[in-house]
Amino acid sequence: MAEDAADRTLLFAPVGQTSLPARSRNPFYRPVMTKRIELQSLVDSHDRPFVVIGKDYTVVAVNSAYEKAFNTSSAALVGQKCHAILHHRDRPCYEVGEDCPYMQCYQTEQTCSCLHTHHDSQGRTRWVRINMYPIKCEDGTTYVGEMLHEIAARDGTEESGELRPVGGSAAFLHAMEQLEQAARTDGPVLLIGETGTGKELAAHFIHRYSSRKDKPYVALDCTVITESLFESEVFGHERGAFTGSVESKKGLFEVASDGTIFLDEIGEASLTTQAKLLRVLETGEFRRVGGNKTIKANARIVCATNRQLWDNVKNGEFREDLYYRIACFCIRVPTLRERLEDIPRIAESLLQRLGQREAASFRLTDDAADLLCTYHYPGNIRELRNILQVAIAHRGHKQDGVIQREAIARALHMRFSLTSSQVGEDQQRASARIGVASPVARGSTEPTGEAAAVRERSSVVTPSLQDVEAEHIAELLSRYGGNRRKVAIALNISERTLYRKLARFNLKAK
Repeated sequence: MAEDAADRTLLFAPVGQTSLPARSRNPFYRPVMTKRIELQSLVDSHDRPFVVIGKDYTVVAVNSAYEKAFNTSSAALVGQKCHAILHHRDRPCYEVGEDCPYMQCYQTEQTCSCLHTHHDSQGRTRWVRINMYPIKCEDGTTYVGEMLHEIAARDGTEESGELRPVGGSAAFLHAMEQLEQAARTDGPVLLIGETGTGKELAAHFIHRYSSRKDKPYVALDCTVITESLFESEVFGHERGAFTGSVESKKGLFEVASDGTIFLDEIGEASLTTQAKLLRVLETGEFRRVGGNKTIKANARIVCATNRQLWDNVKNGEFREDLYYRIACFCIRVPTLRERLEDIPRIAESLLQRLGQREAASFRLTDDAADLLCTYHYPGNIRELRNILQVAIAHRGHKQDGVIQREAIARALHMRFSLTSSQVGEDQQRASARIGVASPVARGSTEPTGEAAAVRERSSVVTPSLQDVEAEHIAELLSRYGGNRRKVAIALNISERTLYRKLARFNLKAK
């Protein structure tokens, strides 16, 4: 900018003469609006991280709270493009398929809010909710104020190698915000999601960001414990309570006192087990097996299920009173196919952990990461990890740890072989949309002998399905005049996922 942005002053017009937001929603509102106010002192008056962005995405002011939260300095940010310093990109967010709250706020001059990812000076990803406010000056200049609330801010006490959820998609960030909100209370939480989506990691996240984080965290898988052993494991037993009990043992509720107990797959518990759980959840009291002393329990309950528990309640398979006792916060953990844009980040994290086990370092090439995003992952993150393990084994004798597209192709080919009927259905549905006969519909057969070996070495993954997908996206682009948002809605995917597909298939949109 021509002048030093840090010395810029803003002249606010009198109330009623501009299109400023309502005072209750605008953090810049001051009772006396006719005074000239120095911009830097204005933003420093806010205790949350705040950035002011001017025309063409240029940062003009940053407050001290932002400098502290994101380990940076105002001098390093002022005059730079917001997408470059906040997101490490050379283009605005909307050009890579993400929401751009700045653009929306600047053009409409209305407040708006969204979930986003930022990067600090160390390159670490930070999850934030952004509230954007238009700042209208008397001379007609418009700025955008960006206030940030970090979701699950790191406090510096993380243990080395501690697992942390990974992602930046809208579905992921929405779930993380809900988890943090639940963590700030002591209410019971019910996590709902398909197998392999990371419900146990979500439960540990709730404990990690709760007031109980320094207390015990214990987990119980309801699918592996028998009804006869349930009381002993959960409530404990006294010496001589039954054959083989040579000493007293604390139960999980006693071990987790003042901490968190995670009951995984609660929907698998029998009605008898449910009745026993209900009593301790309602009264906070229990007795060890073979004992007569009442013990108080003060454990926070987090449950998880891959079922629709309310359907089980209606069918008489799950107690209604227990359902209402555990379902205070109901949080849905998204499937991997709902957040395909997160796959490269998740894969990088998984490869890092797999590499630690083998004392090696692994990384994906860009085209290998793109190929991973073409699969539907019925097993979610657990299946992605399995695919990466197979790819590592198929990378050949290379010692550089680089996983090429061919290795991912072989691993995916194995998955398609196991789920060929599902793949056939996917092909037929995709082909029907554009009037093309799929290989399955034409009665194609798998190659055998040398032909099969060549196919496994060179090809991979039903290329006809990718061709069909590319044609379908091209048709939608034509139908909606190249409008990416409308095409993404029609495909039920995010704009960022669509952007990756457009780049992969070399398709153009406006």
